[in-house]
Amino acid sequence: MYLNGVSHYFPQHIVTNEHFTNLNGLSDEWIVERTGISERRKAAEGENASTMAIEAVSRLVAKMPFDKSEIDLIVGATYTPHDTIVTLAHSVQHYIQVADIPVVSISSACSSLLNAIEIVQGYFALNKATKALVVVSEHNTGYYNETDTVSGHLWGDGSAALLITKDRTTDADFYIRDVVTGGAATSGKATEAVVLQPLVKGVIMPYGRDVFQNACVYMPKVSLQILERNNLKTSDVDFLIPHQANHRISKNVIATLGISEDKLISNIQYLGNTGCAGCAIGLSENWERFRKGQCIVITVFGGGYSYGAMLLEV
Repeated sequence: MYLNGVSHYFPQHIVTNEHFTNLNGLSDEWIVERTGISERRKAAEGENASTMAIEAVSRLVAKMPFDKSEIDLIVGATYTPHDTIVTLAHSVQHYIQVADIPVVSISSACSSLLNAIEIVQGYFALNKATKALVVVSEHNTGYYNETDTVSGHLWGDGSAALLITKDRTTDADFYIRDVVTGGAATSGKATEAVVLQPLVKGVIMPYGRDVFQNACVYMPKVSLQILERNNLKTSDVDFLIPHQANHRISKNVIATLGISEDKLISNIQYLGNTGCAGCAIGLSENWERFRKGQCIVITVFGGGYSYGAMLLEV
C-alpha cells in the first residue's frame, strides 16, 4: 500500500492551561510537568467529529493526483462520534458525492488510525478496492468533563484524512511497508482505566497510572516487533510518531527504544490528546520534513489497551 497524501484540521479556539487554573486550580506548571500540555484546541459551536472530518477531507481532495470519483473505499474512525448511525464516514461520502462504495466506521479508542488502515489493507488484499480514504476525527471536548481534575485538562479536538492507494500513484508516495495491531484487554485495568459511557457520564480515567505503565510497555514492544519482522533496527528509524497521550509517555517510549529526542514528532504540547487523530495530524504537519529513503514508525495505544505500529518508507 502507498500513502499518497495526508491533511489535517483543528479548530481555531485555543484553550490554555490558565483556563483550568481558573476553573479548578490546576496550575500551568503542574499540567506541563505531568502531561507536557500547554494548550489545546476546542471545537466551536456547530463543529463535531463529522464536520471536522469533512474539513480535513476537503483539504486532501484539493491536492489529490486523481479525481475524487476514483475513491472506492472510505474508512472512518472515532470514539467521539456526532452520530452513531450516520457515521463520520457516511458524512464524508455525502460530502465527496461518490456513490455505491464501501463505507465503514470503526472505534478501537486511540489506536483506531492503524486499525482503519488495516481494514484498507484487507479490502486491497481481496481486490475489493484500490483507492481508499481514511478519516480520523475526535471531538473530545464534546464528551469530556472539564472540571475533572484527573483528565479534564488532557483533551483536544482535531481530525486528519489520509489517501491510501493499492499501487503507487506518484514518485512522492510513501510506502506502507507493514502494519501490526493487537488488543491487550487482558492486561492490568484495561477495561476500567479509560471509560466513555455516553449514557452515564463523559470520559473518565480512574486508573491513569495503569494506562501510563501499559502504554510505556506496548508502544515500544510493538515498535520493536515491526522493526524486527522487517529486518530493521531502531538505528534505522528517522522519525517516531507515538500516540499523543502524554509527553512523558512519548519520552519514555523513545528512551526505551534508544531513539534520540530529535527524532520524536510530538504535537500534544499545543493540541492536547486528540485521540486517534493525533498521529495522523503529526504526520500531516511534518510532511514536508520527510526525505526520500527515510523510515518512519507510528506507534499507538488506546483505551481498552489496543495498540499497534506502522512502518513507512519515504
